[in-house]
Amino acid sequence: MDIQTPVILGLVAFGVIATLTFIIKSLIIICLPNEMVVITGRRRIGPDGREVGYRLLHGGRTLRIPIIERVSRIDLTTIPIEVVVKNAYSKGGIPLIVHGIANVKVCAREPVSYNAVERLLDKPFEDVMQIAKDTLEGNLRGILATLTPEEVNEDRMKFAHVLIEEADEDLRKLGLELDTLKIQNVTDEVNYLDSIGRTKTAEVLKIARVSEAQRTSEAEQIEAAARQAAQVATIQADLKIAEESNRLRVRRAELDGEALAREAEASVAGVKARVVAEQALQQERIGLEQRRLEADVLLPAKADKDAAELRAKGAAAKITEDGRSRLFVLEETIKLYKGAGSEAERIFMLNMLPDIIKEIVSSVDGMQIDKVTVFDSGDRASGVGSAAGQLPGAVIRLTEQIEAATGINILSRLAAPKVEAPPAAPPVASPAEKS
Repeated sequence: MDIQTPVILGLVAFGVIATLTFIIKSLIIICLPNEMVVITGRRRIGPDGREVGYRLLHGGRTLRIPIIERVSRIDLTTIPIEVVVKNAYSKGGIPLIVHGIANVKVCAREPVSYNAVERLLDKPFEDVMQIAKDTLEGNLRGILATLTPEEVNEDRMKFAHVLIEEADEDLRKLGLELDTLKIQNVTDEVNYLDSIGRTKTAEVLKIARVSEAQRTSEAEQIEAAARQAAQVATIQADLKIAEESNRLRVRRAELDGEALAREAEASVAGVKARVVAEQALQQERIGLEQRRLEADVLLPAKADKDAAELRAKGAAAKITEDGRSRLFVLEETIKLYKGAGSEAERIFMLNMLPDIIKEIVSSVDGMQIDKVTVFDSGDRASGVGSAAGQLPGAVIRLTEQIEAATGINILSRLAAPKVEAPPAAPPVASPAEKS
């Protein structure tokens, strides 16, 4: 194989690739975001229903038929335009000079984009800028004729807004779109605005001075009122403090009184409790003492009483039985005396004689005679003979006393002839012994 054959084949392949690339590039149309592509050469129906000979592409890509369709591009970047209007007569005939800045661009939204294609396609950038500038200046002059210099100067935002509304419709007809519009400066050659400014300034200064004086007066009044309010507030605060202090002292006194009262109540309650406890203790003591007295006194006394009653009953029973026995003996003795006849009196006296002698002796029972001294002078009528001679007389006087007391002459009874005594009665058992 010849060495030139690969080179030729490479050149052919390169040419084919280049040709294909050129053909593909000529067929595919790519639209950038900041541009609008107009493809002309075939009939199309526009948005308003009329027939047009082009189609629009805003961003993206599309295919075109070579030779038949032609591609044109419209720049959509913003166009800054300086708007200057001189000797524009405002309402009232005052010529004004207005400086502003506007940002204008070609509108890519339908149906305004069709106006841009029909009016601005293939026009130079400078021509488009001049068209927009002339349109804006004309609209600006028209708006100034309806406004006074004061309105234009005082409310520039409103002026710009009215201007945008007025110029936007005309720019849309040209296929343009107004992004922003700012009024930078408003002047005049006859110093009208300056005079108005000085007048306004003087009036403002006057108002400012008056307002300042008023504000100063108001400030002084407010300051005086504030001082008065502060003094009143201080007095009221002092009064409030005094009232609260008095209330605090009263409350403290009340609390102290309550504390003292409760302390007194507690003390009284303690004393009362102590008294109640002592009373209870005394009651217990009384109960114990009662029980002790019952145990030490009442019960023994009751026992003694019961014993005494029993002894009395026993003694009474004994006395009763003794009385019955004596009565029985007396009755039997009487029966014996009645059976003895005339000797019964003598027998009775003999039975009574020991008792009589005992009674007579008891009359001198308390006398004690240690010794008897007899002085004998040698005379028979005195001394021992006289003492011995007095004994029979004393016996006789004793029998006389017995006779005077009982009516029985013991000596005559003793001198009477002896009579045999009846046999002694057998001992008779008393009713108690019988029982």
